[in-house]
Amino acid sequence: MTTTRDLVLYKRPAGYIPRVAAVHDLCGYGTCSLGVAIPVLSAGGCDVCTVPTSLFSATTYFPHFYVHDTTPILPDYLDAWQQVDVALDAIYSGFLGSADQVAIIQRLYDEYPTALRCVDPVMGDAGKKYPTYTDEMCEATKGLVSGADLLLPNLTEASILTGIGYVGQDVSPEYVRTIADALLEMGARTVVLKGIARGDGLIRNYVIGRDIEGDEVTGEELPFLLGGTGDLYASGLLAAVMTGRSLHEAVEFAGRFVLHAMRVTPQQPGYKYRGVCFQSALGDVTDLLR
Repeated sequence: MTTTRDLVLYKRPAGYIPRVAAVHDLCGYGTCSLGVAIPVLSAGGCDVCTVPTSLFSATTYFPHFYVHDTTPILPDYLDAWQQVDVALDAIYSGFLGSADQVAIIQRLYDEYPTALRCVDPVMGDAGKKYPTYTDEMCEATKGLVSGADLLLPNLTEASILTGIGYVGQDVSPEYVRTIADALLEMGARTVVLKGIARGDGLIRNYVIGRDIEGDEVTGEELPFLLGGTGDLYASGLLAAVMTGRSLHEAVEFAGRFVLHAMRVTPQQPGYKYRGVCFQSALGDVTDLLR
């Protein structure tokens, strides 16, 4: 049976710059989504091709924000891509603006069948859906599980996708295995169940997939939470994958990268609203190319 140390999801030709479609929202202020994915994947030597799912004036951590759903423009947007022969090596989806956008991502899967599929089902945290996510959107997002080469849910999102009850963060290995197996049965190829904190000073990320040995990767837990860390983790993990790192190496790297950024963040004004400040940690990502 293959181990996560042996599993390489993307073999990068020497000197090649892979193209990644980043299907996320864009926030004018605050660090998350495309504001994270573009610089992190670019630092990993990728050409980031953005598909904006919605526009926010600021992240939802602020008490006031404007949001614009981009669903109506996306069919013409992707039609134009076809006319200029855009080629993709990976499709990386995150926060969606509407249930109809699941079909947009599935269209990309049909048009780029060899592209790596990375799905971060950004729907909620701490047992609750995000304020803009409806039951219809959560139900539609289940359609992205089947065929996902990399599925990156937290416990809340895994619960929403599988219908298995959310029981908090202090979960047993048996619970983790049950909920991950349910995601594999729904069609995911590899699941990274991320950000599990049991209150013992460690963050646990579990890697479970078809025909691979399960893996637990741990890192230090800091005594505060920040917005955007899930996006940063997923983007860092994919950046490492796209440099040809093994899945184990990529999961380890993403954890270290987020920890580095979180340590820098409290030095910044208004950080509790602005979110994780990763900019000075981007050197960690460029080092992956050496």
